[in-house]
Amino acid sequence: MHRRSLLATALAAPFVKPSIAAAQTAAPSRRETLLLVQEYGPNSLDMQGIGSAQPVNGVSLNCYDRLLRFKPVPLADGNGGTFQINELEGELAENWQVASDGMSATFRLREARFHSGRAVTARDVKWSLDRAVSIGGFATTQMAAGSLEKAEQFVAVDDRTFRIDFARRDKMTLPNLAVTIPFVFDSELAQKNGGGDPWAKDWLKNNVAGSGAFKVESWKPGVETIYVRNDDWTSGRLPSLRRIIARDIPSPSTRRALIERGDADISYGLPPKDFKDLADGGKVKVVGVPVPNALWSLALNAATGPFTDARLRQAVAWAIPYEKIMQASLFGRGIAMWGGDGKATTAWPQPYPYDTNIDKAKALVAQLAPGGITTSLIFDAGAATIAEPMAVLIKEALAPLGITVELQKIPGANFRGELNKKTAPMAINRFGGWLDYPDYYFFWNYHSNNSIFNISSYQNKEMDKLVDGARFAPDATSYERDVKGFIEMAFSELPALPICQPLHDVAMQKNIGGYQFWPCREPDFRYLTKG
Repeated sequence: MHRRSLLATALAAPFVKPSIAAAQTAAPSRRETLLLVQEYGPNSLDMQGIGSAQPVNGVSLNCYDRLLRFKPVPLADGNGGTFQINELEGELAENWQVASDGMSATFRLREARFHSGRAVTARDVKWSLDRAVSIGGFATTQMAAGSLEKAEQFVAVDDRTFRIDFARRDKMTLPNLAVTIPFVFDSELAQKNGGGDPWAKDWLKNNVAGSGAFKVESWKPGVETIYVRNDDWTSGRLPSLRRIIARDIPSPSTRRALIERGDADISYGLPPKDFKDLADGGKVKVVGVPVPNALWSLALNAATGPFTDARLRQAVAWAIPYEKIMQASLFGRGIAMWGGDGKATTAWPQPYPYDTNIDKAKALVAQLAPGGITTSLIFDAGAATIAEPMAVLIKEALAPLGITVELQKIPGANFRGELNKKTAPMAINRFGGWLDYPDYYFFWNYHSNNSIFNISSYQNKEMDKLVDGARFAPDATSYERDVKGFIEMAFSELPALPICQPLHDVAMQKNIGGYQFWPCREPDFRYLTKG
């Protein structure tokens, strides 16, 4: 079991705040200004709000602070950083200590100020975490993933001392404080402008009330968001960039051209082929980070339809043209999840013990469905660059087995709702878990609580017992036993067939440094530099 040495005081990383008097008066230079081109920007400024899109994580990351953050870990190639789930450092917390009984943590807040100029207090932290566990939607679900469930768990001891009382001993509690949901608002400013709403949802959707390293100078949804540095930030090293222009450009070909010409500094969300071409061309730098706890998979409905028998799911696993998919759909921008030896480890993701073997696939189908199968496969139109060629190759591979597949391209806005019906026989999906533990992934995808992410609607009490056992394992031996147990069960039960672990690719000019990958996959302007 992963254990953190947090029973003693954990000291936050030191920060450096250089002299900024001149910077406050002079306009940002070209070296201090970054142009980011992206497919689409934030649809809100409040990541805790219902319906907030993926890019809103970037607002949370750069404009707000959390108690803790993940400690940057250098990438092996030297082109940036990633993180380790148990390596934490203070952000608003100057230091913290877990009680000797393991049932609470006390945080000492550093001296910090909101963009409004008001001092950050423990009352602001409590209001913000109370809001996160109460507002509903994804924010409340994510908080619960780390056993942060009730407002009563959060205690403002004095202005600079804050305590969390744990619902249970859960290894995910402290790492969950470092993701982009439990950020800290200027609670007085929010409530003053809330119009009677105790959580000021409408106002915070359109206004930032943070203490983070950047402020939002201008937000034009669908056009651009402009960020400017908060020169009074004290929760880390003052960023070298002073102005960020994040421009929304839906066309990937246009974004690629801007990067290739040197007219833009950085871009992400391009098709895999573009990243491959840019990397091969060598004119710009492409950084590809394996997304922790993430997979592209083919989910097979285990509760209804033609694939309720695990042996038929195995037949599909033997038929998948994995290597063709990796090249034609992902252009090699991923890590193979096939061809494993069948010996489970505690690593996740890990390759499954299947490869393309049509003879094995045909034998199983002939035994279990001699009359053939007619079925359907859904995929997200919003991810069609990857998902559509993947779907076509799967359809072609299953036809010789007597499995006829109708492809259904679902509009991106409707895809999550279609998955949540849990009626599709087959679905191509990408899932990534922010908390990098195998039991976290399995809890959301394969547990009988039948979460919104369990699109196979897989339910197995033995699997539940192993997943729950690993999450709250009392020792390393128990943890290893249970993790290996549920992974081995997934090898044979196959509620979903992993295809690859995706890379999070970012293209940038060669003078851009300091790229930092986080679970939310949004760019962190605090670390970026421009030579």
